[in-house]
Amino acid sequence: MRITHDDPATVPAPPGAYTHAIHVTSGPMLYISGQIALGADGEVVAPGDMTRQSEVVLSLLERILAAHGAGFGDVVNIRTFMTDLGRLDEYAAVRRRYVTGRPPTSTTVEVPRLFRPGALLEVEAVAALPA
Repeated sequence: MRITHDDPATVPAPPGAYTHAIHVTSGPMLYISGQIALGADGEVVAPGDMTRQSEVVLSLLERILAAHGAGFGDVVNIRTFMTDLGRLDEYAAVRRRYVTGRPPTSTTVEVPRLFRPGALLEVEAVAALPA
């Protein structure tokens, strides 16, 4: 296997849905820019609705991964920027529908705002493309 998940016994177990480290032994990598919930018209989808925006963002990521022959099982890192960490459970519930296997490494931070008014989260990812 060219992707190895590692939660070393020398550090506390992850308290959430993430892996401490992933070792990629070979192959091409895909770096995906942060995605926000934009519709085909370029407007923010469902302002104020964290669940719907999470669905749109993860769907966009899924489609970008698929365009490169990959899926969420190939993702080694997810970085999430949220305007309100108090709504993390809403995002996490949607993320669990997309990330169903071993979780990738992950960072989630709260930011005061994103580049488009109405956007509640932005998610970027790194994937190890299948050989």
